Amino acid sequence: MKKEFWLERWERAEIGFHQGEINPYLLRHWPELNAAQGGEVFVPLCGKSLDMVWLRGRGYAVLGVELSPIAVQDFFRENGQSPAHTHTGKFECCAADGIRILCGDFFDLSKQDMAKVTAVYDRASLVALPPEMRERYAHHLADILPAGTQILLVTFDYPQAEMQGPPFAVSVSEVEALYGKYADIRLLAEEDALAQNPRFQQRGMTRLQENIFLLTLK
Repeated sequence: MKKEFWLERWERAEIGFHQGEINPYLLRHWPELNAAQGGEVFVPLCGKSLDMVWLRGRGYAVLGVELSPIAVQDFFRENGQSPAHTHTGKFECCAADGIRILCGDFFDLSKQDMAKVTAVYDRASLVALPPEMRERYAHHLADILPAGTQILLVTFDYPQAEMQGPPFAVSVSEVEALYGKYADIRLLAEEDALAQNPRFQQRGMTRLQENIFLLTLK
């Protein structure tokens, strides 16, 4: 999947993946992480997620990475903030009130960028990637994060033949295959989510499960 796909989605405002409220799994399961107050939480492929505002409100510094400058601009504008703009490496950094978003390619992130990160929240990143990119994503994420970092990961699982992603189906066994050599994996919950997602029902989906994991990097 090329970068242009996501840039065009934002340009055409085709952002059905954006949630207009705080994710319920974040609310329910975040306390199960041992994320130190005042630490930095990384949100990959963050878009303009309100979950970043919630995390900031709990006392964490927030670091996002997002390919689309439209998404970054919309996030700060819609939250009434005027961010400071700087450049770091290959990224333009927009920052305000303890939230920094690096505008650029996730795969350009380095260990230096992640040096202060103690936790990760991945609701929309892994599931946004086609199968051929997911192994590279997991490897890069594990490589740049400090040892001991905890990841709250939310995935979809459904019959992939019933819908063309994104979001893509990522099974429990695939999460174990992707991250097993990098992290201790704990499945926190399996939720039947089809009834709460009428847009997926309309596309003919017969089963939709959301799985919530806690990963602890070795």
